[in-house]
Amino acid sequence: MGHVDHGKTTLLDVIRETSVAVGEVGGITQRIGAYQVNYKGRKITFIDTPGHEAFTSIRARGARVTDIAVIVVAADDGIMPQTVEAINHAKDAGVPIIIAINKIDLPNSNPDKIKKDLTGYNLVTEEWGGDTICIEISAKKKTNLDEFLEMILLVADLNEIRGNPNSEGTGIIIESRLDKGLGPVGTVIIKRGKIKVGDSFVAGDSFGRVRSIRDENGKKLEEAVLSQPVEITGFPSVPKAGDKLFIVKNEKVAKELFSRKDYERKMMKVADSRKSLTLEKLSELAKENEIKKLKIILKADSDGSLDAVEKSLNNIREEKIKIDIIHKAIGAINDSDILLAAASDAIVVGFGVVPTQKADVLYKKENVEVRTYDIIYKLIDDITLAFKGLLEPEVKRIYKGKAEVREVFKLPKVGIIAGSYILEGEVERGNLVNVIRDGKLIHEGKVATLHRFKEDVKKVLSGYECGVRLEGFQDLVKEDTLEFYEEK
Repeated sequence: MGHVDHGKTTLLDVIRETSVAVGEVGGITQRIGAYQVNYKGRKITFIDTPGHEAFTSIRARGARVTDIAVIVVAADDGIMPQTVEAINHAKDAGVPIIIAINKIDLPNSNPDKIKKDLTGYNLVTEEWGGDTICIEISAKKKTNLDEFLEMILLVADLNEIRGNPNSEGTGIIIESRLDKGLGPVGTVIIKRGKIKVGDSFVAGDSFGRVRSIRDENGKKLEEAVLSQPVEITGFPSVPKAGDKLFIVKNEKVAKELFSRKDYERKMMKVADSRKSLTLEKLSELAKENEIKKLKIILKADSDGSLDAVEKSLNNIREEKIKIDIIHKAIGAINDSDILLAAASDAIVVGFGVVPTQKADVLYKKENVEVRTYDIIYKLIDDITLAFKGLLEPEVKRIYKGKAEVREVFKLPKVGIIAGSYILEGEVERGNLVNVIRDGKLIHEGKVATLHRFKEDVKKVLSGYECGVRLEGFQDLVKEDTLEFYEEK
């Protein structure tokens, strides 16, 4: 992982002694690639991602596909925004981190400055008394590549990263596509056991039989073994990245699993199990005196604002709940922030910034809470009140419909009835209403009754006429606009 143009794919390219980077459009990785190398009789599988979106979205579905994160930093460029993202993503995934300082062959390279800057992200190199492995390399000149691979194996050994080659086959789908000739294809990393041609499997919300297996070079295989990246066909439809693939005894077992309603409910429960924390939920936890960590992704409009908000948040003291700012940056709330929040069960807080158009759609889909503020004390008050269990529920207005007043009637013992035409949406008895005259709001009230042909009704849809009586308001005139809404 790392910032664009810091040499991630070139490094992998040199290790594999192929030329993937040369053939890529614009010299950057356009899709996820997974490749295996053999070093001193041991195999290392590399997953090369085009950014952090794929890495994060896989984690958001509950699959930790990586065992070690290698973060590549260009020695002539230093710590950049995507470098910071990579560090935060890897930390939150809970995987060991190796820093590879690349391009040390360039005359303006400054590895010591990078090591110093890394301390600001709690990554202290071993030579400076810390426990972060940091290797200075040059992918172009092939400098220290043996040491780099040795360190990957050392970290694997120290962290006892192991898998059972003899258990039932299990894999994680890291990429999928629809091939014109092969049909649905999934790129799978084998996490346990082995997968053979002809095996029956369950993957996500479908099942099938392994029709063919190919390695990263397109070579046909009869079986894929532990940690191997392969392309598998036999899916009934294109699987999702992050879906887990399980080998089952036979196709009958797979069908039985899907015939049971209980299994379907479990699958849905798994899909819905990751629900992002909200301040309201945090408030409930505080009332119940549960200990909870509030993870925050913080975005602001300037460096000064970012520091001020971070300092204020860190100054909040509460025994039961701890604040953990897992990522902070300047700029609008983007889709990468939403995906990290989804994967990490965090909330996104923006100060002086709002979500981008893409992020605005994504956060609703991913069920992530996004809160934006322009006043710092309001931000701090919300978090503090949530900690203390005093936060009031957030009230949202839900637009229902609009009507135009076309005639006004005065009925004895009833009062003013607005003969109205529903322009759009609908209106229900009890809806809240804004009365707008000449573009100005003149009254906020409530719909008391609705009438159609002298009959009281509960609801009237667009395109119909009706009589509307408002609670406690008689000053209605022709051409007034009535906007109906609910508060939840």
